[in-house]
This record gives sequence, structure tokens and C-alpha cells, in this order.
Amino acid sequence: MAYYPPLFITLLTASVVLMHANCNVEVRRPQRLAQILGFSWENCGKPDDPAVLKALTLSPDPITVPGDLTASAAGTTSVALVSPLSVNVTLEKEVAGIWVKVPCVEEIGSCHYNDICDILNQLIPPGQDCPEPLHTYGLPCHCPFKSGDYSLPQSDFYLPNIDLPFWLTNGNYRVQGVLGSMGKELGCLKVSLTMHSG
Repeated sequence: MAYYPPLFITLLTASVVLMHANCNVEVRRPQRLAQILGFSWENCGKPDDPAVLKALTLSPDPITVPGDLTASAAGTTSVALVSPLSVNVTLEKEVAGIWVKVPCVEEIGSCHYNDICDILNQLIPPGQDCPEPLHTYGLPCHCPFKSGDYSLPQSDFYLPNIDLPFWLTNGNYRVQGVLGSMGKELGCLKVSLTMHSG
């Protein structure tokens, strides 16, 4: 999936976390993620937050990893999103009916990222074309993100196998991502899902 603000605040966070961690962590016990079930999302920001996700659909359910995914999304931001653009992630796992906060370990979990603009520049060097289908639809993948409406028509993606730490395995998860700049909240997205790993 390609997930960049303002459309995919939390999905961007998840993808950046996974890619960034895979680049920087040398010792890791690989875990094959087989399925993602029951994916749901909601805006969790303040009424006056400028960045809002209006629509997001993912199919099939369950999503198989590795495997094919179809996604569409729409969102808007009433302000330009410029560096430094922070993301504060809270990841919770349901344990015996109680939601437990997962700490930040090896840049995965409940972590704070000071500037995702820098991380995006590391993943996609400035001057390089944005990955498909962003390039086809003229969607940006680098800061600054201009104010306005953004839309990703229904598009097909291939999800490669992802190595996850051993402690991030089967279970129900909630992840909340808060997008901010200069101490001000710009948007908030909450995602719920169930993981079944092989």
C-alpha cells in the first residue's frame, strides 16, 4: 500500500514504522504475517482538526500477506502540511480482555516520530518519482503537502511478506496516530484490526 498524508495518517505511520524498522534493525526474530481481519477505522481528532480522512475502503477481508489488496481513499487538509510533521503512535493489544499499551521497541509500537518528512525522504529520495499508483494520480509523497482535497481511486496493490518482531503476533490490535506540527494537532486516525500470523 502507498499511504501518505493527509489521506492515510495511521496507515502511513504503520508502513513507515515497518519499513524504517526493517532498515535499521539487525537482529530480529522473523514472524510471517498471514492475515489481517476486521479492519476498521475512524477519525479521532478534534472537530477543528484540519486533516481529515473522509473515506477508506480495503478489500478483501481477510487481507492476506503476502497477497493482493484493493484500496481507495479520500481525505482533505485545510492547511499545508510542512516539515517538521510529527506522528505520535499509540499501539494497544487486547490481552485477556484488557487493552494493554505496547511500548516502543526497535521503533515499532507506541512511538513518537519527530518528522515523518525526513523518513519519507529516506525511503523515497527527493527527485525520485512517487511509487505507483500515487504517480499516476498525481498524489504527492514528499512534504510539503498542499492544502486541498486528495483522492485515490480504487487501486490494486501487492503486499509483500513482512518480518515482524516475535512479540507482535496473533491478536486484536488498536492503533491511533496523531499528526502534528509545532505542538498543534492536525489530525487523528484510529484503526482496529486482528492479526493471524503463520
